[in-house]
Amino acid sequence: MALTCEDRLVITELIAMHGHLCDSGELDRLDEVFTTDVVYDVTDFGQEILRGVAACADAGRALGDRNPVGHHVTNIVLSEQADGRVHSRSKGIGIYADGRSGSLTYEDTVVRVDQGWRITHRKVLARRAPLGK
Repeated sequence: MALTCEDRLVITELIAMHGHLCDSGELDRLDEVFTTDVVYDVTDFGQEILRGVAACADAGRALGDRNPVGHHVTNIVLSEQADGRVHSRSKGIGIYADGRSGSLTYEDTVVRVDQGWRITHRKVLARRAPLGK
């Protein structure tokens, strides 16, 4: 099935919603972005892989004041996969309360479930050096 313009818009808004929910502390609504069994890979930050939407919410609560005050996502590129899944690659910018910022890349697998499009796998890659080094 071909990815429609409407699908692209919905998936782009889905990816953006993650930041809105995290920044407002609405972690109990992460099931609006992720599948219940999402695999959230933050090993590039020295953390364990999170399994399940509840684990993602719990991890956000555990970070507490160490969370960014602003999660910003940009440069979203969507690619259709033969199995009906969508691969998304986007850039993230995190702004912290003390003014520090950081850049990262999100590598997502997005699937259509009964509730609509949801992210089923996310790998978060830190950007620590220019030119992909």
